[in-house]
Amino acid sequence: MNAPVSESQRKALAEVSLNDRYALATGRAFMSGTHALVRLPMLQHVRDAQAGFRTAGFISGYRGSPLGNYDQALWEAAPFLKAHEVVFQPGINEELAVDAVWGSQQLEFDRASRKFDGVFGIWYGKGPGVDRSSDALKHANLSGTAPLGGVIAVAGDDHLSKSSTLAHQSDHTFIACGLPVFAPANVQDIIDLGLHAFALSRYAGVWAGMKTVQEVIECAASIDLDPQRVRIVMPHDFEMPAAGVNIRWPDDPLAQEARMMEVKWPAALAYVRANRLNHNVIA
Repeated sequence: MNAPVSESQRKALAEVSLNDRYALATGRAFMSGTHALVRLPMLQHVRDAQAGFRTAGFISGYRGSPLGNYDQALWEAAPFLKAHEVVFQPGINEELAVDAVWGSQQLEFDRASRKFDGVFGIWYGKGPGVDRSSDALKHANLSGTAPLGGVIAVAGDDHLSKSSTLAHQSDHTFIACGLPVFAPANVQDIIDLGLHAFALSRYAGVWAGMKTVQEVIECAASIDLDPQRVRIVMPHDFEMPAAGVNIRWPDDPLAQEARMMEVKWPAALAYVRANRLNHNVIA
């Protein structure tokens, strides 16, 4: 026999909605990996507000499997994104989308008239789009991120060439462009590692790469939406230079390169150590 359903359980089941994945302030909601990528900037906005900062978000990219439905999901979530000051503007192509997101970090150059303390950004593209955007990614990454900005570059990888002319992966291209790479293994990881990626991007002044595959993006799960679920730990074994690591103008290309190799990468590694992001799950 089935166990009886209590009144509180009946009421909870009656009030369940597909919009819970965007509307619930906390608790659990059922969503796909694509929906998690939509919810991620909303959670970042909430975390910033709870910390006393007024930030906004900007998303741009170019669709391609397994991220082929991301723009559709963003359009459908427009009212929820607007409530969290997140703007979505798809790119004409992948490179122009990188440039647009790069521009969101340049708010730092106009502090006198800016409306927000910072703008965090998400760029997305299929693996071949990462390849063709490598020059733009290098320039944007060397230029850096704003202290209350931060950027995640999300790649959709098709290892089995299911919907691509070639099997491909973006790890090596991201690494060649100087981006640390986060690789979520499930839907919850998209949220948790995504929040870490924003924090690392701000702290170390680098763009953060995120590798996604069909098995993660297109699956679904019940996700913990507590904005404070992820606990950020600032490194104690790294001394940040007085000039910092974030975007600036003017900025000499050779100074950018030296800052990347001598300061920004070590800062990123210090963040990874402090937050135990590289650890054995199964020894």
